[in-house]
Amino acid sequence: MSGAGKRRTLVTGGGSGIGLSIAKRLAADGHDVTVLGRDRAKLEATGFAVIVADVADPALKFDGDFDIVVNNAGIVRTAPFLKQGDADWSDLWRTNVMGAVHVTRAVLPGMRTRNWGRIVNVASTASLKGYGYVSAYVASKHALLGLTRALAAELVQTGVTVNAVCPGYTETGIVRDAVATIVSKTGRSEDEARAGFLNPQGRLIQPDEVAAAVAYLASDGARSVTGQALAIAGGEL
Repeated sequence: MSGAGKRRTLVTGGGSGIGLSIAKRLAADGHDVTVLGRDRAKLEATGFAVIVADVADPALKFDGDFDIVVNNAGIVRTAPFLKQGDADWSDLWRTNVMGAVHVTRAVLPGMRTRNWGRIVNVASTASLKGYGYVSAYVASKHALLGLTRALAAELVQTGVTVNAVCPGYTETGIVRDAVATIVSKTGRSEDEARAGFLNPQGRLIQPDEVAAAVAYLASDGARSVTGQALAIAGGEL
């Protein structure tokens, strides 16, 4: 697909948080947006076209005729390494890595036929550094970034680019839930608990900042940008 026309765009995990912010930004930029996730009510509340599906399902099937895909669906679980069992490792791998694999398999043939496509993986700063108590999550996000770079190299002579955005701690329900857990388990105040998530700028990343980075990578202006990891981390890295 060339620069003209409305592009069909898929955002996984698009019902809330970062995914919803990305969907809204891309829609504002003129894209024809579809959101994919497991919660029909939450997805339908967005006002976008909806695909109800689990990206972790190896039998995942949907109309894959999309020009742009944002692999945003992901899960996180926290625990010391010795208390995180195989089930946690398997669940995070199936969603955070194989979810992107399943969706990309569905959309890539059409992109190759049109010789134009944008694949953007939401990989987190956990793809670029280690964090304690989230070893399975960090490992899965490192794998997602590895997939990004390998696929970008494979497709470098096509019109399809593959990149990752790597946000630090972002103002979403995941961080709010983590703060609440810390407060309940340690007796710290909410401000004290929240302080542990702030970046060197003294703030949390906002979802619209991640959406702006995705919008750039999805644009014609980023046609020479591929295989990159764009950190949005307030100086953390």
